[in-house]
Amino acid sequence: MIPSDRLHQIKERLEYVEARMSTGQGDIAELGREYSELKPVVTKIEEWEQLVADLAEAESMLSDPEMKELAEEELPTLRARLPQVERAVQLALLPRDAADARPAVLEIRPGTGGDEAALFAGDLARMYQRYAEGRGWKWEVIEEQLSDLGGLKELVVRIAGDGVFARLKFESGVHRVQRVPETESGGRIHTSAATVAVLPEAQDVDIKIDPNDIRIDTMRSSGAGGQHVNTTDSAVRITHIPSGIVVTSSEKSQHRNREIAMQVLRARLYDAERQKIDNERASDRKSQVGTGDRSERIRTYNFPQGRMTDHRIGLTLYRLDQIMQGDLDEIIDALISEHQAGLLAEMEH
Repeated sequence: MIPSDRLHQIKERLEYVEARMSTGQGDIAELGREYSELKPVVTKIEEWEQLVADLAEAESMLSDPEMKELAEEELPTLRARLPQVERAVQLALLPRDAADARPAVLEIRPGTGGDEAALFAGDLARMYQRYAEGRGWKWEVIEEQLSDLGGLKELVVRIAGDGVFARLKFESGVHRVQRVPETESGGRIHTSAATVAVLPEAQDVDIKIDPNDIRIDTMRSSGAGGQHVNTTDSAVRITHIPSGIVVTSSEKSQHRNREIAMQVLRARLYDAERQKIDNERASDRKSQVGTGDRSERIRTYNFPQGRMTDHRIGLTLYRLDQIMQGDLDEIIDALISEHQAGLLAEMEH
């Protein structure tokens, strides 16, 4: 059932925002952001209201002999559309995650499995980079440490674009791979893993960092295998003393490194705060896809069978080649749908 008083409030709010924008009152950027959020919702509400009115009119025509035939022709189509339009309104009314529209910080690290885990971490990085490029997002490497065989010891990337965090937030967790390693001559299948974390970028208003709570060290930038790629002390390591979080950035410019490292530190602290709030609500919430625990095994990539399985929603796809090339929309759409279904179920109780 759609709450009519809520719909009325949303339409009134849009009218208020439009009036403020037309007179140039208030913060135009903030009003513009609210308008762009409200307008599609109101469009869906008006479509539903029009459909309900059309249905009522068609049903009233059944008692008019001259109009009965026309009404009987129209009614099945109108009734068939109603559940679909109702669901669109319900989805539009779901509580928004304030971070959905933000850029994200993507972190990938090898887990168990030695060299093979580092190679798989590199494969995951390429998969996400291709996905980001396909959506026109900006991919900015903050920290990258390569293993001796060309895999990844660590990757931290900032991804900016339209709806980045909303699309990537369910990628956090342990990704497991089953395949014959390039380093294995016996042809036995090995299992190894890599950990992915996707954090929403924090804004200054979200997290205030006391300068006394951080220690900043500068050090030499180093490339793969510890080779010095330059001799300037440009890399920056920031330690957040209360939480023990350590962030490094190894760009050429020390000033830029400090800025980037602070950006990542804010994202990690903001993410920890969001996790804490989520955990407090978790006992009452059934709407989480998985537990949100970074140590949770969320997905298996089985190369001999060409299979990817997402364990949280029981989705198995037999097109691993395309997935590793960045074709992730089917998985991501399924995860978002499952999350929305959980939220809808929660609202109905």
